Amino acid sequence: MGSWLLERRLTQNASRLRAVRDELDMVDEQLRSLAEEADDLELRSLVSETPSASAESREARRHADAMARHRQHLRDGLADLERQQNDLLDRLSSRTPR
Repeated sequence: MGSWLLERRLTQNASRLRAVRDELDMVDEQLRSLAEEADDLELRSLVSETPSASAESREARRHADAMARHRQHLRDGLADLERQQNDLLDRLSSRTPR
């Protein structure tokens, strides 16, 4: 593979890395908010002991859990992109005369 193609792939990979990191920052913030809300609703559910409060608490926890799974998916994707970047850099450096 030519070094111009490697450089192009590195540029594309860097753009994807930035996008995933930005999304991960946003998801982290949303997850904190959802987790706090779920904790608050769980406490209210325990105090009120009503079926509706309990259902609301479970629903909030499901939302927080779904966001946590999405966050993990993003982190896994970020790790893959970083591995790809390292591979591309290794390949580029092995082609570059020293």
